[in-house]
Amino acid sequence: MSQIPNNLKYTKTHEWVRVEKDGTITVGITDHAQEALGDLVFVELPETGRTLAQDEACAVVESVKAASDIYAPVTGTVVEANGAVADAPETINRDAYEAWLFKMKPTNAANLDSLLDADAYAQESA
Repeated sequence: MSQIPNNLKYTKTHEWVRVEKDGTITVGITDHAQEALGDLVFVELPETGRTLAQDEACAVVESVKAASDIYAPVTGTVVEANGAVADAPETINRDAYEAWLFKMKPTNAANLDSLLDADAYAQESA
């Protein structure tokens, strides 16, 4: 059974979102997603400074089985990409909630309200 931490928000496309104290958000893929993909071998991240629309494909994770797009959970600007995870994609398989992909500054924080809580995501991914 996949882990679904209660302190995060989720998308229907299996991204997790952590709201930081400074108002930025940290984005990664869920445990469910990494289990479904299998051993990750490549990660392509969005460029810092890139403006993303909510639900826009902005990154890619590839496993030995498949490639999967990663979608922006809200509209905003990429403020940091996690180069360490690009260099070692397997860290996502070890701990999907520690191995974040990128950070964003949301254009409108109210958009975060449209994301799923842990219970809703558990029902969505069941």
